[in-house]
Amino acid sequence: MTGPLAEVLDGQRRADLQRAARALLKEPLLTADGPYADEFRLVRRHQAELREWFERNVGWTLRTDADAARLRKAPGTLTDPTHPAREATRTALPFTRRRYVLLCLALAALERGEAQVALGRLAEQIVLAAADPELVAAGIVFTLERRDERLDLAAVVRLLLRAGVLRRVAGDEEAYISGSGDALYDVRRRVLAGMPASLRGPSLVEAEEFEERLVEMTARTALDSDELRFRAIRWKLTRLLLDDPVLYYDDLTDDELAYLTRQRGFITARIGELTGLVPEVRAEGVAMVDPLDDLTDVRMPEQGTHGHVTLLLAQYLAAAGRPVAPAELARRVRELAAEHGGFWAKSAREPGAEPVLVAQALEKLVALGLAEHTEQGVVPRPALARYAVGEAVVREPAAPPNRPHPPTAPHTNVKDER
Repeated sequence: MTGPLAEVLDGQRRADLQRAARALLKEPLLTADGPYADEFRLVRRHQAELREWFERNVGWTLRTDADAARLRKAPGTLTDPTHPAREATRTALPFTRRRYVLLCLALAALERGEAQVALGRLAEQIVLAAADPELVAAGIVFTLERRDERLDLAAVVRLLLRAGVLRRVAGDEEAYISGSGDALYDVRRRVLAGMPASLRGPSLVEAEEFEERLVEMTARTALDSDELRFRAIRWKLTRLLLDDPVLYYDDLTDDELAYLTRQRGFITARIGELTGLVPEVRAEGVAMVDPLDDLTDVRMPEQGTHGHVTLLLAQYLAAAGRPVAPAELARRVRELAAEHGGFWAKSAREPGAEPVLVAQALEKLVALGLAEHTEQGVVPRPALARYAVGEAVVREPAAPPNRPHPPTAPHTNVKDER
């Protein structure tokens, strides 16, 4: 088919494919009845093309069936802790180490359990598993007798509910937390089976140290040829450009930088074609800018007190252009409170709140690649220059141009009253 209709249909197909790809990047586990049900149907419709793209360009496998679509993502770097799992509530607090361990124990218990499970029963199984001597030796203790421990379990269960692994049948987590009741869930085994994203099961990993275990769990093949090495570099660079706001050249090895210099146009064009991201190339690195501004888990600028404080500290760091100690940033927050405190929450204006505000702001700036912690203090990175405020320039108003008299309407029905 050719002509205007074919162009319209092709444009619609590309838009649907892009929407499906962006949904997978935001939520790598989509379910047929979840909050992204429409995007799930698009993934199913374009699964062959998506599977081929992700496999070829980033080495991620895509599995789909009638219930769920799972993109098994592996990060470009294994040492970045700035994008943790977050609570499925409005607070969206990051998961702690204890909650990650609890999540693993819960998944193991669900895998061995029945098709339905009560929260109290799941808690009992987790407590038994947590008695493992290796966990105890690592300082991980779960009795689930205290309220904060039950809150941790509730956060894990809500994460599994959002992912579609569990489906609530009766009750709620609040009743379990308060000790006044329980909750019952269906366990969706096909979705549960898609939760692990590692290429190798943890029981098959022989390394002892945490970092080495991560490498073994995500390593795919031995890189014993130039072709495999180049492919691994292409995968890593594409993963970084998809996952991180900024890719700095000085974070790359010599081989990676040489490959990116040769293939930058090809790689960024392929990413833009699939996702709609637009490359912005600078002397220090590459940023993939999102025109739709929804392909991120860390937003800046952002409304609210914390967003305002972060923006003001970003301006201060950009202007400083040198390492700044957290204590200096805390003093700056105190000064800013006198000027802008009327727009802030009451708790943020109280004396002693500055270190917490600084820590929250730096957490966001580091996650976005705008600053980094060093021994000398907090160092601004090149992309932070976007938030630098220049000197105001006052321009004289230009003289209005000599405009011709408007033409007289050729036909008017206005009556001359003179």
